[in-house]
Amino acid sequence: MFAHLADVHIGAWRDPKMKELAITAFEQAVEQILAKNVDFVLIAGDLFNTSVPPLDQVKRAVTQLKKLKARDVRVYAIAGSHDYSPSGKTMLDVLEEAGLLVNVMKGSVVEKGGKQELKLNFTQDPKTNIKLTGILGRAGSLDKHYYEDLDRESLENEDGKKIFLFHASITELKPKALEHMDSSPVSMMPKGFDYYAGGHVHIVEKTSLPGYTHVVYPGPLFPASFSELEDLERGSYVLVDDNWNIERVPVLVKERVVFKIDADKKDVEKVNEQLQELEKEEVKDKIVLVRGEGELSEGRVSDIKFKEFITHCYDKGAYFVMKNTAKLTSKEFEEFQASHASVDDVEARVIKEHAGQVPINKLDVDGEVTLTKQLLAILGEEQHEGEKKYEYENRVVKAARDILEK
Repeated sequence: MFAHLADVHIGAWRDPKMKELAITAFEQAVEQILAKNVDFVLIAGDLFNTSVPPLDQVKRAVTQLKKLKARDVRVYAIAGSHDYSPSGKTMLDVLEEAGLLVNVMKGSVVEKGGKQELKLNFTQDPKTNIKLTGILGRAGSLDKHYYEDLDRESLENEDGKKIFLFHASITELKPKALEHMDSSPVSMMPKGFDYYAGGHVHIVEKTSLPGYTHVVYPGPLFPASFSELEDLERGSYVLVDDNWNIERVPVLVKERVVFKIDADKKDVEKVNEQLQELEKEEVKDKIVLVRGEGELSEGRVSDIKFKEFITHCYDKGAYFVMKNTAKLTSKEFEEFQASHASVDDVEARVIKEHAGQVPINKLDVDGEVTLTKQLLAILGEEQHEGEKKYEYENRVVKAARDILEK
């Protein structure tokens, strides 16, 4: 039996409380996996959310990998589009050097028939004798050239049980919601493997296609966005037994509740009444998602009392509150007479119009306007003459952090 994880994204989410849940999901999954006495673990890309993750997050991940090693559970992985580095080195190399996992994308470029081919080698698991290989993922589908240059024949002719790890979008499994996402047909991969361990696309999917048995996406270990929390509710991984039977295992680190506000053909007063009714719901220690949709018949979106509702949720002990009003509009259009206003006046008016809907460090609206204007000023600074790009980026980021941490 083995476990197949993907898209762990340790270090993802900007908010510290949500960031904590991503690493907690990994810790919880490892605990469950050890209880199942699996032979090995697959991580099909994006163990971390960046190629250089924060050291505190690395430390906690290492603690879990050491638990697996202590129980003689080997971890086989590939880099994903997030933890890949253009230098070719990733945190996986450090972890492999420490003996905590094995990066299975190993091979060399060889000359064959007047052209270069990528010849991959297999890594054989000593417990099960299953042979593993795979191809890392890169942002912008830049990993395609690996498949285009791949020596498939040698992989397909290899005998024994085989697993191929990949971190890419497969056209045949792409959901309609991701129809514009760049993808490749399953035929880009070598045929005849017993299992294809996928990552990158945050969906829960498994199928078998001609020549390709058990093509599986386990889903993210923890949802990475508002919509994923809404649709998936929780993270997951899969367990695969000795007969290649596949079981999805949910990972719930925090319950979530979704509040949908229907504003279509309603005035602001009616919408605010909906919010008042929702204040009765139990939200203690839950992730609260507030989605507003529809076109107001009267009033402005900024008149909806989202800020008060969010504050009420926190007062009742909500773990974290997010709102999405991308599909919430109004028929009314407030003309803003700016002919005699300065740029600063216009800027302040626009910021104030949208401030206060989500509390920022418990500031009032005027405080949010000041903070936003300070950040805009920093982000608008130009690169100094002779200043390297990374120096410019580091300077701007540090200045922004200094403001946010005041």
